[in-house]
Amino acid sequence: MSRSLKLFGGSAVGTVVMLTLAVNFADRNIAPMPENPDLMAALPAPVAPAAPAGGLIGSADAATGSDAHYGLGRPALPEELAAWDLDVSPDGTGLPDGSGSVADGEVLFAENCAACHGVFAEGVGNWPKLAGGEGTLADDDPVKTVGSYWPYLSTVWDYVNRSMPFGNAQSLTPDEVYAITAYILYSNWLVEDDFVLSKDTFAEVEMPNADNFIVDDRAETEYTIWRTEPCMSECKDSAEITMRATVLDVTPEEEGAVEEAAATTEAPAATETAETSEPEAPAETVTVAAIDEALAAEGEKVFRKCKACHQVGDGAKNRSGPQLNGIVGRAVGSADGFKYSSAMSGMGGVWDEATLAGFLADPRGAVKGTKMAFAGLKSDEDIAAVTEYLKTFAE
Repeated sequence: MSRSLKLFGGSAVGTVVMLTLAVNFADRNIAPMPENPDLMAALPAPVAPAAPAGGLIGSADAATGSDAHYGLGRPALPEELAAWDLDVSPDGTGLPDGSGSVADGEVLFAENCAACHGVFAEGVGNWPKLAGGEGTLADDDPVKTVGSYWPYLSTVWDYVNRSMPFGNAQSLTPDEVYAITAYILYSNWLVEDDFVLSKDTFAEVEMPNADNFIVDDRAETEYTIWRTEPCMSECKDSAEITMRATVLDVTPEEEGAVEEAAATTEAPAATETAETSEPEAPAETVTVAAIDEALAAEGEKVFRKCKACHQVGDGAKNRSGPQLNGIVGRAVGSADGFKYSSAMSGMGGVWDEATLAGFLADPRGAVKGTKMAFAGLKSDEDIAAVTEYLKTFAE
């Protein structure tokens, strides 16, 4: 017998022995099948307890209309219902107890909202403007704010309550929501600076655009036009471009200001050339106070605290605050095109250095009712420096 035959033969015999042993032990460990095994019992019929307030989670018998339940869930607790019952109606229904003043709202708005919406609710960058925009809704680029567009004050309160501040929604108490809403109204000249908002005074506020919304009747007036067979070819005799999408509001304001500044400086340059070409004409004598250049340089640094609201120099425009060219010696409340508070417009007088210093030290103390939220400069040195800097800009 060859060696390979002996090898394979031994392996075959060993395999047969192992299988025999495995079958033998497996049979011994199998439980015998009973002759009459028990079948699964039917599920018990659903019970029909008295339906409590709020109901239980389950299914009713559709055939019989019974209120039977399967014992799932429990009645919702009053505080759980209240957590979802947050809607506020235009008439103030649904408002919680509480109140908030314009003064308190100013502080809260600066802490929670100004980073995106600006100190005066004027908007920062492309974050939404909440104030301004009066009379712009018919423009090609309307400014839709709380004051110019929103029809219901309840929408303002509800949105602040549910969704603000950004990244920390629903962290405000009802009193804080009332106060912030009051400040937004004040920023839109809709209430006075001593106004306190609560559910009792809610209906006193009149939103300027409330009457300019209409009922959506498109189902009756327009759906039949839309739902006809569409035209697929030669639908119009000619096509014309009537408007271009150029107003996107994504360009930083500084870039546009540079272009406008360049345009406005061209004419004065030509005038200077003409004057220098005629040396025989007598020069006009202008008395200009000497400027302390070092102090003005320090004032430029201090003025960084003011740049968010005020502009100076060529092309300066009114922003949330008036432009300040020629402010030293200018009549109070006289910047063209800027809408001052009633307190500022009725103050009278001139911005001389003494008046300006008093205002910069304590704006709200110097002019009761001013909308300027800046707390004031703390040192006389900073006040003197920024005043000197402002003197370098003529009207």
